[in-house]
Amino acid sequence: MTTTLEFADLLQLIDERSTAFRAAVASAPSLDVQVPTCPEWTLFDLAQHIGEGRRDWAATVAAGPAPTKSAAEGAPAAPREREALTAWLAESTEQLLDALREAGPDRGCWTWWGASQSPQTCGAVARHQLQQLAVHTYDAQVTVGAPEPLPDEVALDGVEEFLFTCVATTSAWPHKPTAFDFHATEGHSWRLTVDGDGARSTRISAPGTTPVAAADEGPNAAGVSVRGTAGELVLFVYDRIPADSLKLDGDRGLFDLLQAWEPEE
Repeated sequence: MTTTLEFADLLQLIDERSTAFRAAVASAPSLDVQVPTCPEWTLFDLAQHIGEGRRDWAATVAAGPAPTKSAAEGAPAAPREREALTAWLAESTEQLLDALREAGPDRGCWTWWGASQSPQTCGAVARHQLQQLAVHTYDAQVTVGAPEPLPDEVALDGVEEFLFTCVATTSAWPHKPTAFDFHATEGHSWRLTVDGDGARSTRISAPGTTPVAAADEGPNAAGVSVRGTAGELVLFVYDRIPADSLKLDGDRGLFDLLQAWEPEE
């Protein structure tokens, strides 16, 4: 099993996760129920976020390289009636998928992760969109009392996508240099190194080893390591499950520092 999905696979999985999200919305006793993993939102709020966000990203992808994110002009508001809402959600997803298919994976696109390890391309946008939909589908499933594990291929790609896109930065780490190791029980591992040059991740060949691509850089041992299934790791890094749900070794306080860190860029 690889950790990077092909563009066509990303689009198919976006469609599948969107379908699963709509199924959760359709089965909810009420759209006004609170989302436990996003307590500031009701299920309707979450659905509105999903639909509006996919429409805006569809417009952003269609615009190509640009200095700012685009917004969907004249888009209809999220309807309150459930059947109409699920149809609106399906249309939102289709707009995103149509824009991505038209653009292809290599075309440039505005992104908010300019200083990360992920490229500013439509392929990288598709990769991140899949993870956003996967995590929010889990949120919706938790809300209706039927949480399901993230699909294996989505989860395994999700650990790396989060580290490369959401964490990587050139802003200086304001604490003592260290490293975080993430071990998926499926057989893949990553190391996040943080120091005065910022935060960068790399795949490592086995638990406890020095990254092959950076053997002479950073600390020789991680300050803390976390082990679980890829799905558990994704839910952990997105703050959906607590650290106690996984196996942690080392200084657990480092994760608190990482979570509190707000890079300048």
